Parts: sequence; structure tokens; C-alpha cells
Amino acid sequence: MNTPIPTPVPAKASIWRTVKTVGWSFLGIRKNSESAEDMAQVSPFHVIIVGIVAAMLFVLGLVALVNWVVAK
Repeated sequence: MNTPIPTPVPAKASIWRTVKTVGWSFLGIRKNSESAEDMAQVSPFHVIIVGIVAAMLFVLGLVALVNWVVAK
């Protein structure tokens, strides 16, 4: 009898890993091997949601910085 060899199932990524993945992509610096490993584990839905939130925080941060500089 041939018993099937179980294939390892990649673990689901945590939200923190998704945040780190999106953060590295915002900076544009990431090793190809690490990027491929992240893409195998993170959910595209989570990446989209975290990306939208990160972009909104970035824009709000820029608006706050400009208002602070102009107010002085």
C-alpha cells in the first residue's frame, strides 16, 4: 500500500505580518524570496484592507504635517 505523503500547508499569516508586508511594499525594499514567502501566506483581502488603511494614515499624516508647518 502506498500511503500519501502529507504536503505541508502554509500557515495563515497574522495581521501583523500583513501590516509588515504592506509597510515594506510602501518603502519598496524587500528581498524577492521574502516577498514570495509573504505572498504565499497572506490573504489578498487583508493586503487590500491594510493597504487602504495605511494609505489613508499616510495622507492624514501629511495633511497634519503641512498644517503644523503652515501654522508656525
